[in-house]
Amino acid sequence: MNISIWAQSTCKLKAKFNLNSYKNVEKKKVVIGGMFPVHMRVASSGGNTSNLPVSSGCDGFNFRTFRWTQTMLFAINEINQREDLLPNTDLGYVIYDSCFTISKAVEGTLTYLTGQDEAVPNYRCGNGPPLATLVGAGGSDLSIATARILGLYHFPQVSYCSTCSALNNKFQFPTFLRTIPNDLHQSRAMAQLVLHFGWTWVGTIAADDDYGKYGIKDFKEQVEEAGVCISFSETLPKVSKPEVIQNIVQNVVESTAKIIVVFSSDVDLSPLIGELLRHNVTNRTWIASEAWVTSALISQSGVNSVLSGTLGFGVKKADIPGLRRHLLNLDPYADALTEEFWETLFNCTLDYSRALRMAKERAVGVNGTLSRAAKGLPDGLCSGSESVAQLNNTYSDVSQLRITYSVYKAVYAVAHALHNLEHCEEGKGPFVGGSCANITNFEPWQLMYYVKNVRYKMPNTGEEIYFEDGDIEGFYDIINWQVNGNGEISYVTVGHYNGSAAPEEKMHIMNDSIIWNNGELEPPRSVCSENCQPGTRKGIRQGEPVCCFDCIPCADGEISNTTNARECILCTGDDWSNTAHDACVPKIIEFLAFGEPLGITLIVISAFGALVTIAVGVVFLMHIGTPLVKANDALLSFLLLLSLVVTFLCSIVFLGEPQNWSCMTSQVALALGFALCLSCIMGKAAVLMLRARALKKARAKARAAAKAAKAAAEAAANSGSPDVIVTSSNNDIAASDKPEVDTLTFGHQRAMAAVATLIQAVACTVWLIILPPHPVKNTAAQNVKIILECDEGSVVFICCIFGYDILLALLAFIFAFIARKLEDHFSEAKCMTFGMLVFFIVWISFVPAYLSTRGKFMVAVQIFAILASSFGLLSCIFLPKCYILLAKPERNKEELMKPRPKPKDGSSTGTSASLATAATDVNASFASTAIDDQPGN
Repeated sequence: MNISIWAQSTCKLKAKFNLNSYKNVEKKKVVIGGMFPVHMRVASSGGNTSNLPVSSGCDGFNFRTFRWTQTMLFAINEINQREDLLPNTDLGYVIYDSCFTISKAVEGTLTYLTGQDEAVPNYRCGNGPPLATLVGAGGSDLSIATARILGLYHFPQVSYCSTCSALNNKFQFPTFLRTIPNDLHQSRAMAQLVLHFGWTWVGTIAADDDYGKYGIKDFKEQVEEAGVCISFSETLPKVSKPEVIQNIVQNVVESTAKIIVVFSSDVDLSPLIGELLRHNVTNRTWIASEAWVTSALISQSGVNSVLSGTLGFGVKKADIPGLRRHLLNLDPYADALTEEFWETLFNCTLDYSRALRMAKERAVGVNGTLSRAAKGLPDGLCSGSESVAQLNNTYSDVSQLRITYSVYKAVYAVAHALHNLEHCEEGKGPFVGGSCANITNFEPWQLMYYVKNVRYKMPNTGEEIYFEDGDIEGFYDIINWQVNGNGEISYVTVGHYNGSAAPEEKMHIMNDSIIWNNGELEPPRSVCSENCQPGTRKGIRQGEPVCCFDCIPCADGEISNTTNARECILCTGDDWSNTAHDACVPKIIEFLAFGEPLGITLIVISAFGALVTIAVGVVFLMHIGTPLVKANDALLSFLLLLSLVVTFLCSIVFLGEPQNWSCMTSQVALALGFALCLSCIMGKAAVLMLRARALKKARAKARAAAKAAKAAAEAAANSGSPDVIVTSSNNDIAASDKPEVDTLTFGHQRAMAAVATLIQAVACTVWLIILPPHPVKNTAAQNVKIILECDEGSVVFICCIFGYDILLALLAFIFAFIARKLEDHFSEAKCMTFGMLVFFIVWISFVPAYLSTRGKFMVAVQIFAILASSFGLLSCIFLPKCYILLAKPERNKEELMKPRPKPKDGSSTGTSASLATAATDVNASFASTAIDDQPGN
């Protein structure tokens, strides 16, 4: 008593809330609370702080949510009449209007918990029936606000349309349950729908509340993991702002995304739809959340051009027998909310004095007098007997009872929980000691136990309802907005989604039943960039989403055989990309074959060269006894011809598919053939060089002797002795035309050739034993071809072996060049010099030509070099001799092989043939005078 008196003296009521409500608690055993957004917004207060603040009223009557309110009243009345459910308990109700505003929802929650119109936080005032559960409070934002308050007192709350995924957090909202699926299911369903149709470029629009933000957030997480990109993401303001709405419309128009996902309530979305209509924004497909997919506020006349073809997800619908009759049989004078509904619906007023006042105002505005009819029954006065059914309003439309059915299920969930609480058997109860709660005096947390564990079947539909962590199964109908024959929007179910099913069974959709925007039957494409076809890869554009990319053709040797490949695949070594770069095909195997025109040409040339060489050998053999053939060792000449036959024929071995034997044979035969050829030429040239030096030395002595004799003769003539005759010895005179015996004999020449060739043979043998040449597949030289070629095995060996041939060639050239001035009737040294020059020119030209070619043409260039150098040597060395042997046999005589008489200028010349002949008669001297030696003087 003292505490109560003290509280009354020290506590003061700060405010009185202005709430619209339905209330029926008299003589009721239990009271169920309800909260519905019957109005769309709170009325503006003007922001005046100089007056006593009062709780704002509400405006914008919502017929759809008013139907939800009436459904709760219908369900409670239906339960009170049932004998099998709470037969001994009469349910009462207290229903508040949240005005779709958090502040009003909080006001209603505090008032409901207090138990009287004056809210006293943390107090339950009065001795009325116990409060059971709050059914509400509408949108997710409202339920989050009320759930935080109700959770403090462990007061159960069952929501019928709060789907936000944040509400499944039982740490923050321990007493929240709902009869509508969690938005996690809906976000996943939307993501799967987007992926089903291959849309990778979508826009998103969300309401500026927890429902929109969490829904779009979960949707983005799902689709971005699957590679879908967000073109734009806009937020709808809770309080309509024209500039914000216009900016959203501008972004929608400018974006190339044809698919737009919207998580919003119908109230928040309505201003945007109006602006889209004014801008005539068409050719977009909208993906609707359950909050507006069947809303009459959105699907009004005139939206067909913008919203036809919309796809959305709606919660389960059901027929509720008797509900339509209840909706139509309203008493307009029963309460303030029903009165406002009636006046808004029929655009009249039920208040006679207000109707009279309005009639007077209209009359004064027209002619200043009141009409006679207005003096009796004023215009604008409702009769109260108007027919709701004739208006075909969204309030009375029971064809799409989805949220309405959710309200119905929520009321039945509370009723079944109370039924289980009432029929608890003592000793078997869920509380301490097996106790039970009293239906007339229970605590909220006791009822929470029963609500959380309730399991029941809905009447008429037979659907079984139960909660798992406060949620029910995620089942949705997939709804398509189609224009019917009357030009109106109709909601056609084209599939369904079951979040509890297996992944492959979650979504079933009938693509053929969907009619898209503008009546199209094919689904629209919504991509930032078209798919990259096989043969190309995706190249990401810097600073743009991953769905915006360029299709870059795969490089040569790489392929992509799938659509939208991120990388091209490198073909293996033996394969190459085809023209389309979508498959690897075997590379072309290339080698210089025998049967192709180039191969045949080379074989013919090689064979011709070998035959010509053999023919030269036959000619030499036929004239083997003649001075020209015997000159400078006939055996070396035949060895030289044999080596040329080898070089001609070894070029054929380079043709065909390389094998182990052919690789070794071709290189070794070429090395040995040129070694034998060049060593023979070197031996011949060495002899010529030494003979030239000897002849030059002998003639120098002869000139010295002649000069001494001339001096003696002049001295004798001067002394007056005319009988003195000066003579020269036979040896001194002969020395001018006949050198001394050759330093190098034929045996020495043959030994030089044999040793030089043997050195090359030893080197080749070591090469073949250690690192022999072998065939390889060259895949690096040309991309599209595999070149079959011979690998030399060791670069060092190949360089040493052919470097040795070059050394022999240089020595032969130097020796021949020194002996080139030994002119006579036939000059072999000059022929050798020209032959070696041709040899060097060919191989010096070969190097750049060889390095600049690829594939089989490298082999062809090498063969051409072999043949050209061989023909050059054959032509320069042997063609002049064959000419004399065959065409000028009269020159093939011993006399013509002798040295040519010394010219007047005293120069000394000679040839290999003349010197060879002179060498055989070196010991035969003959007497000659200086005058006889010079017959021209």
